[in-house]
Amino acid sequence: MARLREYCESYGVYAVRGITRELLTAYCATWPDLYPSSYTRAKVRERVRSFLRYCYEVQWLARIPILPKIKIEEPPTLPLSADEYTRLLNAIPSTVTKDRQAQVHALIQLMRWSGLAIRDALTLKRTEIIEDKSRGIHRIVTARQKTGTHVSVPIPPDVAQELLAVLNGNPEYVFWSGEGEEESITKSWAKLYLAPLFKAAKLSSNGHMKSHRLRDTFAVDLLEKGVPLEEVSKLLGHESIKTTEKHYSKWMKGRQDRLDVLVMESWKTAKGNAKKRGTN
Repeated sequence: MARLREYCESYGVYAVRGITRELLTAYCATWPDLYPSSYTRAKVRERVRSFLRYCYEVQWLARIPILPKIKIEEPPTLPLSADEYTRLLNAIPSTVTKDRQAQVHALIQLMRWSGLAIRDALTLKRTEIIEDKSRGIHRIVTARQKTGTHVSVPIPPDVAQELLAVLNGNPEYVFWSGEGEEESITKSWAKLYLAPLFKAAKLSSNGHMKSHRLRDTFAVDLLEKGVPLEEVSKLLGHESIKTTEKHYSKWMKGRQDRLDVLVMESWKTAKGNAKKRGTN
């Protein structure tokens, strides 16, 4: 609440009882510059409201002033191109400390090729990297912490070997030390490693979660290669296909274009076979 206190004091308000709806509305108007993400602004609003509710309960306020509502803007779908992804990986040596480079590289590979959200990726257990001996591959088998939805995603052999080789001093987790809160490691890695890395690679995310671009890359790549939306939804761990449609509907045209090309190619093959039969 330090920012709220500083703002109130700049207007000569030094006691909680001096906080008014008008003052709070003006204070909230400063948030877009401080917090580009509407999701972050909504979280800040929750904290301010909790503080005001506490003040009301201990009778420092006669009523809880109304705070302006925050409309959460959905983050845009921003998949990385092959060149952008290469730039991201190539920026690791110059951006990340040597002792963390292998872990950060493996984390990015994991999110790109599994579609896991950053929190699920950072708290991945080694036992959740399952070897599928019948197919000669490994898969990530876990549950999304956000929804509890089961996820099972095969990953490329080189990515699996990279993950299995990561050492962090904790035999249970691939990246997490197991200490502190799970939410804290997400914030810490996003701030210390991913944000500087995206900046060094000159990749923008328009104020939204940078790590989500890796999840978008995974999903869009599958759609453009003709994987049905229903299957992509399962791989992403969405509770409903409506969520998948909401975020990736515009990419379905690219998938349809590719399917159209494949169908039209079949026409040529069919006509070629018909001509051959006609000449026999």
